[in-house]
Amino acid sequence: MLHYLYADQLDQYPLLRDTMFRDRAAQFKERLGWDVDVDANGFERDEYDALNPLYVIWSLPDGRHGGSMRFLPTTAECMVNDHFGHMLNGETICSPLIWECTRFCLSNDADRKTAAALVLGAGEVMERFSLEHFVGVFDPRMERIYRLYGVNPDVIATSGEGREEIGVGLWEMQSEAWPNILNRVGVARETSKEWLAGSLFRPAQLSISAAA
Repeated sequence: MLHYLYADQLDQYPLLRDTMFRDRAAQFKERLGWDVDVDANGFERDEYDALNPLYVIWSLPDGRHGGSMRFLPTTAECMVNDHFGHMLNGETICSPLIWECTRFCLSNDADRKTAAALVLGAGEVMERFSLEHFVGVFDPRMERIYRLYGVNPDVIATSGEGREEIGVGLWEMQSEAWPNILNRVGVARETSKEWLAGSLFRPAQLSISAAA
């Protein structure tokens, strides 16, 4: 199932938390060879995890992490502005209608519906918080996933060539994408909305985030 958790709620789910950060280390440090920090616990975390982001996490039947993404509003500190501003000619993306999506991670044990479930979760976040777009940095390896689920980004900047190429894109959830994604996850929209409604959001936190 999908969980929607802020960073300060992760301690309530220690198995989900620990396996997420270890799976991030396995994907980004070991498999992709990114220059990221891994601590003594085997966790991959950065300065943006300290900003109380919202995580969308797909859990496996045994409660472990299957896949996840991280969301932050662009009206505050975010990776695309802090580290990829050179791709935007020094401009910044700052809008209450645009949130940043980073750290798309799949566990080695992820089932076939995991990626679709994360796309579904992103769509629910976009609707719940009345967003128009997500912004994120991606590489060509992700483009197959975007095409598969009908959520191709509007590419606004690129840098590098071949395997070194990266892009900055804007995503939106088109109405025609919902049936395909729900079918791939194998749930009805009502169930998807129940996962969101049943998550441990604090009312005050929701109101602050929705207004950001």
